[in-house]
Amino acid sequence: MATRGTNRARLLLVSLLVTSLLLITLDLRGVSVVSSIRGFTQSALAPFQSFGSTLISPVGRFFSDLFNLNNTRERIDELEKENQELKAQVIFNEDIEGELKQLKGVLDLAGKARFKTVSARVISKGGTATISESIVIDQGSNAGIRRDMTVIAASGLVGVVKSTTGNASVVMLMSDPAFRVGVRVAGSQFMGVLSGEGQNLFSLQMLSAATDISVGDVLLSRGSSGDVPFVPGVPVGKVVFVENATGQLTKQARVEPFVDLNSIGVVSVVLDSRGNNPGDALVPAAPRPAPTVTVFVTPSPNE
Repeated sequence: MATRGTNRARLLLVSLLVTSLLLITLDLRGVSVVSSIRGFTQSALAPFQSFGSTLISPVGRFFSDLFNLNNTRERIDELEKENQELKAQVIFNEDIEGELKQLKGVLDLAGKARFKTVSARVISKGGTATISESIVIDQGSNAGIRRDMTVIAASGLVGVVKSTTGNASVVMLMSDPAFRVGVRVAGSQFMGVLSGEGQNLFSLQMLSAATDISVGDVLLSRGSSGDVPFVPGVPVGKVVFVENATGQLTKQARVEPFVDLNSIGVVSVVLDSRGNNPGDALVPAAPRPAPTVTVFVTPSPNE
């Protein structure tokens, strides 16, 4: 048995030597046996490599997409936050721009009348226990404001101061049902009393039955004794309807105010009229009519 095993070993060794000599001889003659075997192996394994790549690639893409999705969501959240901040900034800028425009308007009005005023921002609108329609402004007695002072805006009369603290004042709006102000028709001396009726509604009661009043007439504050509570010449509103009921002792009318009481953000309180009566100088300028555009059609040469 030992002799048979030895013979097999010798035969295997001889076979390996012969094979090695054969490969060396072929390689010396330019025949690349090793490269051919490698090429065959790669060709044989190529389908398996392709299959493995096809199987593993979606898994890799899934984890890559999952990572990118988290990054995208974070970026979307950042952009939404930035968008909200930009919207808030735009609203703030629009509010500031609106307040500056109103402030310029009321200062222009006071300047024309040569009134001494203090300007204030409206910080709330609503009512109190005794006043149904009022606003609160951020200036008070520390700025020289006292009860029964006239309050104006860029377009005209707003109301009258009813109470103050050091840094705030309550203003009764002219739309309050308890509000009354003496007025006159611009361009004449016809006088009447304007009353608030709430909800931006106003009625006018003329003092004389012989008064000539028409739709479109402008009403100005008549002024009070000592300019308290009203200084003269402040635009109040315009007549939009005249009642001609039979048997009326005096003429009555409906009035549209010049000031939109629902959108005021800045007002001025008249501290001193300095004895000036601006007369009709503060009457709002009539809006200019839109220009008429005439279009001429030139016929073509073929017509």
